[in-house]
Amino acid sequence: MYELKLLLEGMNCMRFTDILLIMMFLFFIGSTLGWIIEVLFRRFFTAKKWINPGFLTGPYLPLYGFGVVGLFGISIIPIDTGIAWLNSVIMILIMGTVMTLIEYIAGLIFIKGMKIRLWDYSDRKGNIQGIICPLFSFFWLVVSALFYFIIDKKVIDAVTWFVHHIEFAFVVGIFVGVFVIDVAHSLDLTAKIRKFAQEHSIIVNIEKLKEALYDKVEEVEQKHPNFIFPLKSFSGFKDQMSNVKEKFSSIRKTKKNKEDKKDIDK
Repeated sequence: MYELKLLLEGMNCMRFTDILLIMMFLFFIGSTLGWIIEVLFRRFFTAKKWINPGFLTGPYLPLYGFGVVGLFGISIIPIDTGIAWLNSVIMILIMGTVMTLIEYIAGLIFIKGMKIRLWDYSDRKGNIQGIICPLFSFFWLVVSALFYFIIDKKVIDAVTWFVHHIEFAFVVGIFVGVFVIDVAHSLDLTAKIRKFAQEHSIIVNIEKLKEALYDKVEEVEQKHPNFIFPLKSFSGFKDQMSNVKEKFSSIRKTKKNKEDKKDIDK
């Protein structure tokens, strides 16, 4: 942990803007690598298609970016019980819990605020609102263990390199600029999806929506869908959403559920 000690001593002498740049650098690494992992996971294990994951257009997933920043921040917290293995267990448990919390908060914001479900664990045992579940919380613990024992040193090396090559901040700045523009563009699109979801009293499963639109493009136009802009494969976006609504409608609103149940009981 000598490298970490040197890094922390260096960070203590840094200005707030320098530390902020480091956080953005870690966010850049995490969100980009996370996007690559999710693209490959969808291609070879779930959708079996090349699908651009998440709600943004560019090659990054903010959840992973915040995750790497969070894990790095936790890893530099001093924990000393006097027992090495216990220190590791406590650190991994804290990391796994924080990652599950990040996942839950992100999922809840999109469901409650935008009527969009970014992922769905509703079919998993012990799930909470379909946002988190014991299985994926366990996966986060595994990821935390890998980060703690293997990845953390590489992250420290990357941050140390960045500190000594601060000119790379220009690249990070370009990334942040493109990212902000992408967020603005995507929020405009999600506003349309939110309006559609409210009109039909549904929660839109964004991944299933993309898959449905991909299938529709291949069926109707006999060509490969737009990987970069999967939600703009058709000119009549709202009409096309209506055509494939049953494939991506995730959860009806609670009030609507109660009304439907009353009608059935009658």
